[in-house]
Amino acid sequence: MSESTSAATTEAAPDRPELKRVMGPGLLLLFVVGDILGTGVYALTGKVAGEVGGAVWLPFLCAFVVAMLTATSYLELVTKYPKAGGAAVYTHKAFGIHFLTFLLTFAVMCSGLTSASSASKAFAANFFSAVKIDPDRGSLLMITALAFMALIALVNLRGVGESVKANVVLTLIELTGLLIVIGVGAWAIAGGDGDTSRLTEFHTPEGDNAFGAVTAATALAFFAMVGFEDSVNMAEETKDPVKIFPKIMLIGLSVTGVIYVLVAISAVTLVSPEDLNKGSTPLLKVIEAGAPNFPLQLFAWITMFAVANSALINMLMASRLLYGMSHEKVLPGPLGRVLHKRRTPWVAILFTTLLAFFLIGYADLTALGGTTALLLLCVFAVVNVAVLVLRRDPVEHKHFKAPTALPVLGVILCVYLASPLSGRASNDYKIAGWLMVVGIGLWALTWVLNKYVFHRKSDFDPTHLDPSGPVN
Repeated sequence: MSESTSAATTEAAPDRPELKRVMGPGLLLLFVVGDILGTGVYALTGKVAGEVGGAVWLPFLCAFVVAMLTATSYLELVTKYPKAGGAAVYTHKAFGIHFLTFLLTFAVMCSGLTSASSASKAFAANFFSAVKIDPDRGSLLMITALAFMALIALVNLRGVGESVKANVVLTLIELTGLLIVIGVGAWAIAGGDGDTSRLTEFHTPEGDNAFGAVTAATALAFFAMVGFEDSVNMAEETKDPVKIFPKIMLIGLSVTGVIYVLVAISAVTLVSPEDLNKGSTPLLKVIEAGAPNFPLQLFAWITMFAVANSALINMLMASRLLYGMSHEKVLPGPLGRVLHKRRTPWVAILFTTLLAFFLIGYADLTALGGTTALLLLCVFAVVNVAVLVLRRDPVEHKHFKAPTALPVLGVILCVYLASPLSGRASNDYKIAGWLMVVGIGLWALTWVLNKYVFHRKSDFDPTHLDPSGPVN
């Protein structure tokens, strides 16, 4: 959640002033943890349980391992190029192929849309729990999710400046909710109320095995681990990033990994996997089962606050990336238009909001989370290759260097989890495919107009963009 993604398209002058380095280890740790926590664990724990059964903690652990491998590649790149951040920049440095850089940037943008859409659905479900209304028809949840996304668009149009201090507050709220779940689970288990035998049970569909169930669930659970890559965009605002980043990012990932595993254990111990998989408020069911006297409305509001913030930041990121690509002449010019007074990219905001409306109406929560994970696994696979390619570009200063085996293993696992071999649902590919078709269509239209109508050349420079990833 960098200062504001409106900085995404600022012209990078050679003599531009450096950003103020205000982030020490503590703030950076909260930033990393805050970016990872959110919709993934609050909304999809039940869906993961539906894929794998009682051993729901195992896919979160596997997702953590894959994220950790890719994080070492990001750490090498961010400490090697501390003034450049994001997968698009690293890809362009490694391969220098403008179309590949565009595809990767657009994939990041699309992952923000699918993440925000899943957050909207989770918001709607928790809203009705908070106000104690049981919507008897899915259409009511749909209308609420669409209305929430429209509200996000209005806030986006007005203009929002995010600060690190605000991120600290939001992170503490999100973290408090998860610690409540862990505490309730520990209390219930200590009192003998939970069923710990479920922790080793696997749900294996006919014709499948435990390995297949775990990989299919991991392909979905990976959504909960995304966000750590966004912290590389704070390199210029971190004190001594070469020294601080490796330790803090690895600690932050480890903290969230432990929290997710403990939340999963608490959840399945108190609520059966079948019940967890019903609806979009799995952690509310855990609180209700383990602490029936706890004010459920309070927890519902905590969840709403967490996912609402995720939706807002992701829609900000998506609209600013479209705006930036428009100004780099790789997407149609109208997407770069801004409101005169507010100076917000209104066409890009409306376009991304319409895409989000389509996603909310077309896909369920599982498909949206799965598509987010699919898009980012593809991005991470490219980053893991890029770090190996850029080994031929030495720099004078010392920097973190990942053991070669880690990015190689990262590529293999990311590609596997993104492939049908992992048991990934076909809907993930359909949604991701149509989104990328939209992007390629817009790119092709712009290329034709630039070449044959306006006679202008695109010098796509990803350093003019802020390629932040989706926030959980």
